[in-house]
Amino acid sequence: MAPVLQTSLPALPWMDPRLSRLPGILPLDPAQWLIVDEAYAGQMAFRDRLIAERANEVHALTSAALPAASELYDRVLADLPRLGFELSKRTATRPDGATVPLNPDEPLMTLGRLVQEDLCLMEAGADGEHVLTGAILCFPASWTLSEKLGRPLVRIHVPVPSYDTNLATRVQRLFDAIRPERPLWRMNYHPYQVPDLFHPRRESDPRPAPSDQAPFLRCERQCLLRLPRTGAVVFSIHTYMVAMDSLPAEARARLPDMAHSAY
Repeated sequence: MAPVLQTSLPALPWMDPRLSRLPGILPLDPAQWLIVDEAYAGQMAFRDRLIAERANEVHALTSAALPAASELYDRVLADLPRLGFELSKRTATRPDGATVPLNPDEPLMTLGRLVQEDLCLMEAGADGEHVLTGAILCFPASWTLSEKLGRPLVRIHVPVPSYDTNLATRVQRLFDAIRPERPLWRMNYHPYQVPDLFHPRRESDPRPAPSDQAPFLRCERQCLLRLPRTGAVVFSIHTYMVAMDSLPAEARARLPDMAHSAY
């Protein structure tokens, strides 16, 4: 399969001090939560295939999270017409022309075939810490859904070195403070040796050897949105993969040395 690449990025987070300092959170216009970009057709074709052939790897939903998944389903469907979708009672026709059956009994699986964003549900556990209770995750960036399901925020971020106790406390406070009418967003970036969108890795798997150069840059536009009825937090991930040489020369020159993390 030919690589599915975007031609540009919506932001250059390493050049914006608001985004470059962890956790780099900014307010989000709710109307800009979901995006259809130039890679939509290619990404959705790949998502269709993953959901059809590897559903147990890209989808998980606990029974307790079904109300939140149903609320998310309704929320996303309400946003689709402004993104160029045509909806009927039983189907949605995507901007790429494909028609997808609407199945509220499989809310995350259905949404995974409609939007480019991966969608993760985070709900407060008994001790107040948010736990991953469900997700449609077609484009994992070096992690696996099966290892993270049912885990709280701190445990989810193993083995990320920068996610220390101080950052974990700040992120948990951030989750607690999110209001339905005020979603948030951030953006990360990692050099990649390969343009694979489906890039799972278990926590015990060895990391690749350092590299002086990486031909691709993978960025995630991550949004946090609270659902008003269930109170669940939606963590959405819009994945961008661009060729390094497609970036402006100044942006390439100012990209920090991250050879150690080239995946």
